[in-house]
Amino acid sequence: MSAEKKMTLKGLRSLIRDVPDFPKPGILFKDITTLLKNASALRFTVGKFASKFTGSQIDQVVAIESRGFIFGSALAIKLKSGFVPVRKKGKLPAKSESVSYTLEYGQDSLEVHVDAIQKGTRVVIVDDLLATGGTAEAVVKLIEKLGGEVVGLAFLVELSFLKGRERLKGYPIHSLITF
Repeated sequence: MSAEKKMTLKGLRSLIRDVPDFPKPGILFKDITTLLKNASALRFTVGKFASKFTGSQIDQVVAIESRGFIFGSALAIKLKSGFVPVRKKGKLPAKSESVSYTLEYGQDSLEVHVDAIQKGTRVVIVDDLLATGGTAEAVVKLIEKLGGEVVGLAFLVELSFLKGRERLKGYPIHSLITF
């Protein structure tokens, strides 16, 4: 039996390390680097994401900086689609569209190249974590502003107590692990 067949969602969950008081006191950080270094877990994760969207005719996998890139490019290969990075303001070299959003500690902006998404482009948005939903909601707005169609969102981890899913009502959300 292959290692991917042996891996389970419970097994994935056990590979996520808790780091107390990071990045600031009172935060319990869910560290996925312990999962990423496990080849079987990484393949299993990408395979689970792909299984949610196989047959959905995805044109682009849109990944959110920075840990979303890890899963996004691999998922794009599996789905035989393109890969589009969404970056923090000022990181993309060509003409970009941006959207600002509110964080717990202030404002931030995300950008995507204007030629990355055309009207009718079918998109999956992927990131490592769904927390309050602010970042994902901003990316949905950005994609739709350019005329793209958000087919769904995929997250490795969802912190359900932060209710991020509520900000994304109307969009299929696939979280592999919920805390």
